[in-house]
Amino acid sequence: MLTLRKAQDRGYADHGWLKSFHSFSFAGYYDPQFMGWGNLRVINEDRVAAGMGFGKHGHRNMEIISYVLSGELAHEDSMGNVKGIPPGDVQRMSAGTGVTHSEFNHAKDQTTHFLQIWIEPNVMEISPSYEQKSIQPSDKHGKLCLIASPDGTGNAVKIHADAKMYTGLFDGSESAQLDLDPNRKAYAHLIKGELNINGITLQGGDALLIQNEGGILISNGKNAEVLVFDLSPQ
Repeated sequence: MLTLRKAQDRGYADHGWLKSFHSFSFAGYYDPQFMGWGNLRVINEDRVAAGMGFGKHGHRNMEIISYVLSGELAHEDSMGNVKGIPPGDVQRMSAGTGVTHSEFNHAKDQTTHFLQIWIEPNVMEISPSYEQKSIQPSDKHGKLCLIASPDGTGNAVKIHADAKMYTGLFDGSESAQLDLDPNRKAYAHLIKGELNINGITLQGGDALLIQNEGGILISNGKNAEVLVFDLSPQ
């Protein structure tokens, strides 16, 4: 079963310095039909104004992934990590027993545009940890590139969750297929452009909730960038 959710149906918050679209219930946005999908709990599309950001705040028992689209995100945490996250990098923070961090856009004249993703872990109360890897555009063109997985194979960051996360860039005749276990759930989030998945056309910001399917076929991209999640059925 495939369910299309349009970009404009997401929650939205405008805090002045932060403009955020919420794919699932978050903060002041609540929709009992969209509390998450499988063990995917949050996808926030955030735009942080120049010189602004999220002050120190805490997390616990959550796998948090940042995927920067433009600008740069400055990360600092209680584990001692002080990092810049440029476009193309994937960053994973396992909150475990508890961590505090801040995220800022230190640019004077550029908005930072990124996706904040939360996945529920399958092991609790672990020691907090951090990982960051660069993904080259050539690894994403015309294919689904694994960027987060339980075993951290290849160039994927390791997440303590029963989930895999892929990214891909598609244009023109480029296509890709991903086999799925129909007993699990999957989720596709189109970051930008236009794309066809199993005969359904998505525009930037649209998502496809997937269950009871043996696979997906991605095709007919127009300057498209997509994230695909293979998820626990919980």
